Amino acid sequence: MNYLGHAFLSFGDSEIITGNLIGDHIKGKLALNNFPQRISKGILLHRKIDSFTDTHTATKEASKYFKKEYGLYSGSIMDVLFDHFLANDTHFFATESVLLEFSLQVFAKIDLHTAHLPETFTRYFPYMKSQNWLYNYRTSIGILQSLNGLSKRAKYIAPIGIAHQIFMENYDVLNKYYFDLIGDLIKFTKNELIV
Repeated sequence: MNYLGHAFLSFGDSEIITGNLIGDHIKGKLALNNFPQRISKGILLHRKIDSFTDTHTATKEASKYFKKEYGLYSGSIMDVLFDHFLANDTHFFATESVLLEFSLQVFAKIDLHTAHLPETFTRYFPYMKSQNWLYNYRTSIGILQSLNGLSKRAKYIAPIGIAHQIFMENYDVLNKYYFDLIGDLIKFTKNELIV
C-alpha cells in the first residue's frame, strides 16, 4: 500500500496516521526513540503493513504483470495501484466526496504533529496537501502522476508509461488481487493495533 493505504489503515488516530505516513523516512529501531510512543507505534505499523502486503499471495501474483519490465520495482508499482483500487472501493469511500473529506482529515491530523515530521517528509508534505495526492489516487491520471514520482526516485527503472499501460490493460484482474488482499490486510492491521 502507498500513502492512502497507510492513512486508511491508521483508523483515524492522528498519531498513528503521522507515524504510518512518515514510516519510509525513518530508518532503524533507535530512531523510534525520537518520537512520542503512538507515533513510534505508527512507524512500526507502517513496516508491518509493508511486510504483510509484500508477502501476501495477491501482491506476489499481481506483481508478476510488471516483473519483466520492472523487476524489483514491481512491488512498489503495485503499492501505488492498490491505493487506486482502495480510493475507488465503495465499501470504504462510497462517493468521491467521502474520499475528499477523508484526505482533508488526514492532512489536518498530520498538521497536529508537524514538530515530529522528518525533514525529508516536511519538504514535500505541502505538495502532498496542495495537490491532494490521497484523493488523486482515484483517477488514471493521478496514478500516472504517482508512478512518475516513483520513477524519479528509482534508479535504472524502465519508462514508467509501460507500467501505466499494463495497469490499464489488466485493470479488472489487478482489481481482483486488491480485493483478495484488503480484507486480510485490515484484519492483520487491527490485530497489530490491539497489541
